[in-house]
Amino acid sequence: MNLKNRTIFITGASRGIGRAIALKCAADGANIVIAAKSAEPRPGLEGTIHSVAEEVEAAGGKALPLEVDVRDEAAILAAAEKAADHFGGIDVVINNASAIKLKPSADVSGKDFDLMLDVNARGTFFTVQACLPYLKASDHAHVITLSPPINMNPKWLGAGPAYMLSKYGMTLLTLGFAAEFKAHNIHCNTIWPQTLIATAAIKVNFPQMYDQALKPEIVADATYALLSEDHPLTGHSFTDQEILRAAGVDNFDQYHVNPDVEPQIDFFLD
Repeated sequence: MNLKNRTIFITGASRGIGRAIALKCAADGANIVIAAKSAEPRPGLEGTIHSVAEEVEAAGGKALPLEVDVRDEAAILAAAEKAADHFGGIDVVINNASAIKLKPSADVSGKDFDLMLDVNARGTFFTVQACLPYLKASDHAHVITLSPPINMNPKWLGAGPAYMLSKYGMTLLTLGFAAEFKAHNIHCNTIWPQTLIATAAIKVNFPQMYDQALKPEIVADATYALLSEDHPLTGHSFTDQEILRAAGVDNFDQYHVNPDVEPQIDFFLD
């Protein structure tokens, strides 16, 4: 299914995975709502809502850049209303915005904890809530959340419990939405990269691992494949490579940051 004229509301779309998804869908002629905090350039961080809007238009889509902090439910609600007024509705929500403070529990401050829970779990909930009336009116409604499958391996439960709670919270909410909204034909799934992805978060927090990552475009291609299904599934937690393999892609060399380095399996995956 082509995404032309579909309206896709993407949080955290000013760089990284969110930007890659925006550009991939824009190539189909989609309407892209770029909902993120970065309205002005920041030292060490490439991309703003306005620079991505220009790229979306150049790629063949229509763009609406909106400065939004997903921790503020009133701001999310206002952004959803603006998006629906501007484009005539909302068909897809991509919960991409995320915060990470991967620390031992003894080192996690209240500020760290609240940031992760507020951006990751709380932001996911209120973004979907704000967009829900428009999703119910769409004939191709999707919620896709960038969060991991629930893995109860103690290795991952203990690797950073505060961060784990916030990311698993995103997943549980999305699976809950799938069950709650099934009667409305709103398809809700999660996608998690099989490997580390070359984002600003990796560059800042784990620079030694950057060469072991794949480019954000692999997640964008998987997201596009999921959105393009004529008979979409709901209530599943996928990896990007799982989706692409099902679509007939089994060579991922084009996504390597460094073709001479083996990609590192992502957090929460065995």
